[in-house]
Amino acid sequence: MSQAQYNESSVTVLKGLEPVKERPGMYTRTDSPTHIIQEVIDNAADEALGGFADHIDVTIHTDGSVSVADNGRGIPVGLHPLEQVPVVELVFTQLHAGGKFNKKSGNGAYAFSGGLHGVGVSVTNALSTRLEVTVKREGKIHRIVFAGGDVLEPLAEIGKCAQKDSGTEVRVWPDGRYFESPHHQLPELERLLRAKAVLLPGVRVHLSRPAKGEEAPQTQSWHYPHGLKSYLLNLLENAQEAVPVFAAESHIGADSDSDFSPGEGVSFALTWLEEGSVASESYVNLIPTPLGGTHEAGLKQAVFNAVSNFINHHNLLPRGVKVQSDDVFNRVAFVLSTRVLDPQFQGQTKDKLTNRDALKLVAAVSGDPIELWLNQNVDAGKKIADLAIKQAQARMRSVKKIEKKKGSGVAVLPGKLTDCESEDLRENELFLVEGDSAGGSAKLARDKATQAILPLRGKVLNSFETHRDQLFGNNEIHDIAVAIGVDPHGSGDTVDLSGLRYGKIAILSDADVDGAHIQVLLLTLFFKHFPQLIARGHIYVAQPPLFRVDVNAQGKSKPARKLYALDQQELDGILERLQTEGVRDSAYAISRFKGLGEMNPDQLKDTTMHPDTRRLLQVRIPAGGGENTEHIFVKLMGKGEAASRRAWMEAEGDKVEADI
Repeated sequence: MSQAQYNESSVTVLKGLEPVKERPGMYTRTDSPTHIIQEVIDNAADEALGGFADHIDVTIHTDGSVSVADNGRGIPVGLHPLEQVPVVELVFTQLHAGGKFNKKSGNGAYAFSGGLHGVGVSVTNALSTRLEVTVKREGKIHRIVFAGGDVLEPLAEIGKCAQKDSGTEVRVWPDGRYFESPHHQLPELERLLRAKAVLLPGVRVHLSRPAKGEEAPQTQSWHYPHGLKSYLLNLLENAQEAVPVFAAESHIGADSDSDFSPGEGVSFALTWLEEGSVASESYVNLIPTPLGGTHEAGLKQAVFNAVSNFINHHNLLPRGVKVQSDDVFNRVAFVLSTRVLDPQFQGQTKDKLTNRDALKLVAAVSGDPIELWLNQNVDAGKKIADLAIKQAQARMRSVKKIEKKKGSGVAVLPGKLTDCESEDLRENELFLVEGDSAGGSAKLARDKATQAILPLRGKVLNSFETHRDQLFGNNEIHDIAVAIGVDPHGSGDTVDLSGLRYGKIAILSDADVDGAHIQVLLLTLFFKHFPQLIARGHIYVAQPPLFRVDVNAQGKSKPARKLYALDQQELDGILERLQTEGVRDSAYAISRFKGLGEMNPDQLKDTTMHPDTRRLLQVRIPAGGGENTEHIFVKLMGKGEAASRRAWMEAEGDKVEADI
């Protein structure tokens, strides 16, 4: 058997745009080229957001290419003072090059934008067979052409234009090799462009695409003079609104003494529906966030507080009924547009906002307008209150039905289980916590209404080859089974889940190698002996941070901050962001958590347990991936698989990224 060589020449360094070509899925969605076109559209929209452009034109050509044109300032074409390369070339060929850094210092080209890392259009360039950029600026027209991310035709002046005529046009030919489908998703492009028109008052957005045969190209144009309100009404179409649509806009003023920066804030439109599917869309600095995030959580909190105050003020709540946040918000249809100075997203595709401060910002600036509207429209407020109370009563009735189905011979719950007050399966959560010390912090950090804690002493038994009859010989497994209220079962068994006591069962262990081992042992237990809990989406893994960065106050306008990082990569990102903000090395301190027991309850709640700010990953088996998953578990956890594990580690061990 030949041994693979591992020496100095084995290490590959990817330069320029090679990392994008090697792993495109890290930088964009690879189902179709739609997202790399969106990156170009987002740049044009950022020019309009800054007030420098009033139209955006998108054209789909017969050869499959797409061009995006705006009448903004035009990308600078002069030489970069340090790199001595035309700036327009840098933007399209270098990762982490762009004009959207230094927002707080005022040295960036944009105050508000969705751009964070400077990788957007360089990714578009890397994944295209050809990309042409035409810039009108300062009375001259320049052009540069790329192929596969490299310069094909250097920057050249190709003509003159009026001094006031400026803008950028980018034409992209996506490379089909990198995408599952080479065709753009036209409905997604239309939704995106329509949303840009809604969120940019006064800006006209056009889309032109070829028609069949020799017919003239089809064109669409979007322009919404009434902004979010008219857009939400279009989204709702034939849905029956319980109350008229309410729209408001609220931003932090220049003379405000709040913790937020001037210009930050929200615009939103919302209503309650009697029936039908609830439409909701949210955006951050014009970037769509289909997975929501902390800004949506802030609106939800503001709506709940305002409606709850209205109900209490008018004494509308029947005896014995307690209204919860979901009772108020689950019939709300809304469009939310948030402006945040320094947004943080989950991944480069920016599907979800993760700023914890955004929750506080949205809740703070949107609460008063909603409360004022309710008190000025008492009939509408009472209608909303009635919907929320009916929802709460229906929820409470469903809990009572579940109780009647329970048998009388219920096992005694473990003494170390700290149970929650609620009996509603949809909101109850059980945290399986590594160690008594961490369990103590988790008990203080939990929401006692809906969150239960079960501390685990030491590592759980590797139950992969343990017979079901012997499982309860292990105290930890016995306590887990009794606490969740479901008996062990096989993948093909008919199982009764009526005794299930928690909708979410979350594994909470230290952010180190030992914690990962405990995760694997518990996932083995659920995969082998409780497979229906995984199949029905009840099992989760909580992700506590490994690092905390304490940043000192930066003058009166910037209070002290605590930033958390999941791993070294996130820590590096935070430090890079602090550097771009101009924060000195001496103005912050980095500490590493040795384990959950070291975190105080407030830190554990804020980072790991609060539904609006935690990171909780649902455990799922991919469709059709059952056999492969079984094979991996056999290799990793089987007692007779030591030889195959050794061979696997020898083959794959150089790829591991472990923090030991």
